[in-house]
Amino acid sequence: MRIVIIGAVAAGTSAAAKARRNNEEAEIVIYDKDSFISYSGCGMPYYIGGEIENADELFPRDPAFFKSKYNVDVLILHEVLTINPKSKTLEIRNLASGEVFVDHYDKLVIATGASAVVPSIKGTDKDNVFTLRNINDMNKIKNYINTHNPKTAAIVGTGFVGLEVCENLKALSIDVTLIEMLPQVTPGLDSDMAVYVKNHLESNGVTVLIGAKATEIRDNSVLLSDEREVSADFVLLATGVRPNTELAKQAGVELGITGAIKVDERMRTNIEDIYSCGDCTEQFSIVTGKPIYRPLGSTANKTGRITGDSMTGGSLTFRGVLGTGIFRVFDITVAQTGLSEKEAKLEGFDVVVCHNIKPDKPKYMGGKEMVIKGIADKASGRLLGVQIVGYEGVDKRIDVFVIAITYKAQAEDLFHLDLAYAPPFSTT
Repeated sequence: MRIVIIGAVAAGTSAAAKARRNNEEAEIVIYDKDSFISYSGCGMPYYIGGEIENADELFPRDPAFFKSKYNVDVLILHEVLTINPKSKTLEIRNLASGEVFVDHYDKLVIATGASAVVPSIKGTDKDNVFTLRNINDMNKIKNYINTHNPKTAAIVGTGFVGLEVCENLKALSIDVTLIEMLPQVTPGLDSDMAVYVKNHLESNGVTVLIGAKATEIRDNSVLLSDEREVSADFVLLATGVRPNTELAKQAGVELGITGAIKVDERMRTNIEDIYSCGDCTEQFSIVTGKPIYRPLGSTANKTGRITGDSMTGGSLTFRGVLGTGIFRVFDITVAQTGLSEKEAKLEGFDVVVCHNIKPDKPKYMGGKEMVIKGIADKASGRLLGVQIVGYEGVDKRIDVFVIAITYKAQAEDLFHLDLAYAPPFSTT
């Protein structure tokens, strides 16, 4: 059996590793058009800011590692041009030599990831305008900062990436302005929780403009729709990502309602022997059972592993996601899982909301305020979602809620959990 995988970052390499564990005889080859593979994209903002000093720590595995450990051939700088499902062949270009050749597969995995969304505004092609999606993007940003020493920066968008880069630019003594077209920062949070994030950003010297739309990027500024002009020697576009599906679509692979590749619980597409995993792939919500698109590294690794198992006779199935996310911005940690209050109402739930505001541990141990918002269904009592903003212990608490929501716990069940307690870690 010959397994061909398109894409060698989180999902593709996870699929290859699991397939090899299940089947020692299969031929496994991965094609990737980039020169960097299996890297930690989530660590890139911290290299830009200097918290991570050596970029090599972000990509510890190279093609030689996969050949030695898994007997998997990883061919970098190789772009798959077309997929022919009838003949089970691929047309591939070697980007180093220009050679175009044909390969065949018995099982094919599409793990083509996602690309940064570039808004349709004038000036996005300027030399001081960047996105951050891969190692090449990271290196360009790092080199630009080192070479040009920008004093001001504008970040368009206030999702995870935008806020993490914001923190790291401030660490380099760059004045940062956040530009968000919605009436709040962190669109994934409810507005009553986002206000804590906004206040913390401003207390750390960040200028936050909400309800502001960028219309043009000039040489050293960003023009807004209300004619305000934001000083910016450096501009980051952090307005989300979209799945890379063009190759799959041309081959007849069905896309879901989110625009990502539609798969079943075994990561199979509508075409026999073609699978899909990672950021190009649609998921479904554990809470609602409906399709969603949550391009996260944790999900990419999980769906890659399931794909590798599925095509080699294993029994793993995909059970959905909650879209759990967590990030640090300056001194606080922000996390969320499940449905927001707004999403729950749109899904038709009769929503009950509870805010728990108390120290993360006793004040005599240095405890600081933590805000936990719980969203539940009034009729069933089922917990639907949780959002947390705090200083310490946010990660521990959100993971408890993930388990509770996954296994359909009622809100009152949380009271009966026998959780760990000692003054250095939590309150009673």
